[in-house]
Amino acid sequence: MQPRQLKAQRKCLRRWKRWIKLKQEQEKVREFIEEHNLEGTTAFRILDLMAEIGEIASDAAKSADYGLNEDDLEVKQDEIGDAFFSLLAVSSDLGIDAEEALEDALEKYESRISGSGSPGSNR
Repeated sequence: MQPRQLKAQRKCLRRWKRWIKLKQEQEKVREFIEEHNLEGTTAFRILDLMAEIGEIASDAAKSADYGLNEDDLEVKQDEIGDAFFSLLAVSSDLGIDAEEALEDALEKYESRISGSGSPGSNR
């Protein structure tokens, strides 16, 4: 087997393992919401997600003195966890498989990088 083929196979295996885990995590969030009677509207979940992202931004801005001291930047792990929980809840509410959404995003960025050298959409 050629080194490039082996590298591609390893990459696929890493993605497969990540996808299985992400699918399990999305289901875990859905079950937690159901078990603890935390059902709500999708609009509420999206607003909650934005609030959680705002807390991450606030941590980053304050700890890094609003970008002046990036070496001091800190974000609490539980804030990332809260945002991730909210994102998986929104995905479930919308019937979106988070693992498929991530795969689509990775493919989109890989295509952009190989085409233009940049992950940006150039809009």
